[in-house]
Amino acid sequence: MVAAGARLSIFPLAGALLFPRTYLPLHIFEPRYRALVADALARDRRIAMIQPRDIDGSVAAPALFDVGCVGRIDQVEALDDGRFNIVLEGLTRFRLIREIDVATPFRQIEASFDEFADADEQPPLAIALRADLERESRRFADARGYAVDWDAVGRLDDESLVNGVAQIAPFDVASKQALLEAGTVPLRADMLVQFLQFFRLQEGDGGATLQ
Repeated sequence: MVAAGARLSIFPLAGALLFPRTYLPLHIFEPRYRALVADALARDRRIAMIQPRDIDGSVAAPALFDVGCVGRIDQVEALDDGRFNIVLEGLTRFRLIREIDVATPFRQIEASFDEFADADEQPPLAIALRADLERESRRFADARGYAVDWDAVGRLDDESLVNGVAQIAPFDVASKQALLEAGTVPLRADMLVQFLQFFRLQEGDGGATLQ
């Protein structure tokens, strides 16, 4: 586990959520993030995912949300042209303390892990909440024409189901951040059900943005 006040190299990416014990595949092609991956591989294999607040691309170093998740490179494929395909395994969430002035092409921060007990076993979902989440996920997927193996979904444990849906659901950045910051898996599941319902119902009116 990473100590409090740790120095982390970050990959700011809007809409890309990493949760503890989940996996996030990434294709790394920008030179600064190729340098980030190379540095991580040479050291502790850790990369911190965090969402930028400004996603219009007008700012070179946009402000960041306060909470992200640090991951460890679990799989890596180094391509001949310098790009990487990697899979991050989520370790624990963190709170940003401050950004560090560095000479590296990638950004670095000081982070605290004190408020997150992400190594602890999560409480199970209530049967009704699990059923609500599966039902709303199915309705949402059907409304968008997604092909889903629902038998496989039904076999997922609660945490994998909740975090998997939270990762792939096409919500806006603020909604994604709220899901990441939810204190427990049941709280995240309840929030996710509400988001799925809202998004599905409002799409009939020309689309919706969850705030």
